[in-house]
Amino acid sequence: MTSPHGPGAEAGRVRWRRYVAVGDSTTEGMDDPDGAGGYRGWADRFAEHVDRAQGGGLEYANLAVRGRTTAAIRAEQLLPALALEPDLVTVVSGMNDLLRPSFDLRGVVRDLHVMQAAFVHEGATVLSFTLPDLSPVLPLARPLDGRLRALNDGIRRACERSGARLLDLAAHPVASDPRLWSEDRLHANSAGHERIADALAHRLGLPGARDDWTEPLPPAPARRRSELAAAELAWARTHLGPWLYRRLRGRSSGDGVSAKRPVPRPVSPR
Repeated sequence: MTSPHGPGAEAGRVRWRRYVAVGDSTTEGMDDPDGAGGYRGWADRFAEHVDRAQGGGLEYANLAVRGRTTAAIRAEQLLPALALEPDLVTVVSGMNDLLRPSFDLRGVVRDLHVMQAAFVHEGATVLSFTLPDLSPVLPLARPLDGRLRALNDGIRRACERSGARLLDLAAHPVASDPRLWSEDRLHANSAGHERIADALAHRLGLPGARDDWTEPLPPAPARRRSELAAAELAWARTHLGPWLYRRLRGRSSGDGVSAKRPVPRPVSPR
């Protein structure tokens, strides 16, 4: 266990006024139900961490929309986010780019860097994170391992150049534990979202934030081959099939979806 004040411990002497989250479905909060028909997610949880650490007063907006690529996030969310004049921002993207046949690594990293740099130029504290290894969660994604490593290297370079703070989730095996992912294997579950929020709080150096999020889960019980096969078939029927159908039709899970929290509001304690 490390000190309760992680990297960026100067955060204990900073007070943020407005936090804005931009990104895709993971930032929107899928699949972390809020109990009211919507999603909570790590961004909501992180906002609560910050608000609690500084004794209240934080406003929070979330412009993220599921299904968005990095180019779409830049085109649709950057200017509205800048107009909100945030002093704390999370910029997280890349998963939807990674899964597309026309993956443009250079374009993704460029757009990510442009967004980070724009917020940093305005004086905001900016955080981004790398994507965990998908292989333990989604065996079919193993052919994308090379893409994922290249993307994460690009995210690291973008943060280095822009001055954004990097949370390197990919460096921690626990981030790829299937028990922290939802049934669709593309989004964190509630426990996973909680760990990401804890990790961001630690990276920001919030008072009292610790690195417990890096600790592995207890060993998982062994499963019979028949159970594993049944689980794969159920996943393919429930999640892979509909996803492929949308791709073939040129549709997105985000069609007709708007940002869940487009206007900054005070953080409500839970």
